[in-house]
Amino acid sequence: MYLWLSILAGMTSARTGMPPRFDARDPAVLADPYPTYAALRAAGPLCRMGPGSWGVTRYADVARLVRDPRLGSEFPAAYHRMSAGDGAAGDFFGSIILYRDPPEHGRLRRLMAKAFSPALVRRLRPRIEQMVTELLAPATRTGGFDAVSDLAFPLPVMVVCALMGIPPADHERIRPYALDLSKAFAAIVPDDDRPAADRAVEWLRGYLGDILDRRRAEPGEDLLSRMLAATDDDGAVLDHDEIVDNAVFAFFAGFETTTNLIATGVAALLDHPDQLALLRSDPTLTPRAVEEFLRYDAPIQGVARLAREDLDVGDRTIRAGRVLILLLGSANRDPDQFAAPDRLDITRAENPHLSFGGGIHHCLGGYLARVEAQVAFETLLRTFGTLTPAGPAHRQTDGTLRSYASVPVAVRP
Repeated sequence: MYLWLSILAGMTSARTGMPPRFDARDPAVLADPYPTYAALRAAGPLCRMGPGSWGVTRYADVARLVRDPRLGSEFPAAYHRMSAGDGAAGDFFGSIILYRDPPEHGRLRRLMAKAFSPALVRRLRPRIEQMVTELLAPATRTGGFDAVSDLAFPLPVMVVCALMGIPPADHERIRPYALDLSKAFAAIVPDDDRPAADRAVEWLRGYLGDILDRRRAEPGEDLLSRMLAATDDDGAVLDHDEIVDNAVFAFFAGFETTTNLIATGVAALLDHPDQLALLRSDPTLTPRAVEEFLRYDAPIQGVARLAREDLDVGDRTIRAGRVLILLLGSANRDPDQFAAPDRLDITRAENPHLSFGGGIHHCLGGYLARVEAQVAFETLLRTFGTLTPAGPAHRQTDGTLRSYASVPVAVRP
């Protein structure tokens, strides 16, 4: 199939001058996109995607464009309604930092960066270690766990709740809404998922808004209190609705990437027992291993950008108003940038992957995701003497996110 795609891509380009078409929802792509990415990169720097949109396939172009000010993230309201519908989810996208451009993006980022600081995350690390230990404790008795439902999903939700000062008793109430919120971030939200996504936004807005009102009277050291107190050099502050909607966004940004990073990392180690043995023999490799998991199977496969003016990619001019999908997953496997890119190598020293984006939209939660993943893998290897597959892993079928529904693991203390 993939050889056929490569041949077809070359024939299509030769006959029409048009790049090949890429369907991120193709079942073969959902199962394993990387052979298809290789064929697309070989065909050229661009591929065709939806109406008025192009995919960028090669590392050099993606790395340049992710920092290019001619590309923006602030899409028209009609785009969000088309993507997520006319309800709360479509409205919510218009106010979060992910979809704002300068100058508003700069103001929001400066204020949120002060609240979402590495120092705050570092102070939280002992609690993260305790959370992972507690989540893994049942597996020491049962001899197995699911890397998704028992670790990769609950941990980031617990961490984001702790960051925001949300009582542990409420974590179980929040968890299903956090899961439904992730449905809103699909490139096109299926009609069946839109009511759940809208309910999640509405419920989380109400819940966090009530907590924020209490923090005004009794501030603490949590993320919401820090967002309330943050001011920039001009004395600007975040208003109530900005804090609430960006705190709701933090539930997605704070858990979705981390969930997928931990799940795909566990799956990768189970598929590569030599790398698992190497990491067990030298735990100091854990930070490098986390970076390699991010590169090898990027949790977010692509990000959308809107061309604010004409720009060139390869020998083609992308007109203003067109959408570019920067294919991070393809860029991270580009052999022009990475030696043996299809090999998992936890000793890889030079690893400038693009999984957290770049430029002004570089992921604010990247530091937190790295800390959580490092703690998770360190604790896994310290707690269990063996980690082996307990059955087949099952993928989630989403063209934007590389995620798992289940990764069963057998363990021995």
